Amino acid sequence: MVEVLVAIFLLLGGFFALIAAIGVLRLPDVLTRMHASTKAGTLGSSLALIGCAIYFGDTAVTVRVIAIILFLMLTAPIGAHMLGRAAVRVDDNVKT
Repeated sequence: MVEVLVAIFLLLGGFFALIAAIGVLRLPDVLTRMHASTKAGTLGSSLALIGCAIYFGDTAVTVRVIAIILFLMLTAPIGAHMLGRAAVRVDDNVKT
């Protein structure tokens, strides 16, 4: 039963990572591409990490997974925000 749960988490994580990749390729501008990559990419990697934590079932691994997920949720939106601001500023400088 644990293997089925792990497989579900890993498949969902892979699905959201695929959606993020398709969003980066198909969306029209920088800001919407970054939105797709940060939201779906963070969710996909978090689900895959949860699947790994369930599979190993060790306390040390679970603590590391929680720390990694918190780090991703704190840094991915901030990084995307900074990249978006830089893209808007470069675009403004090109237009003027």
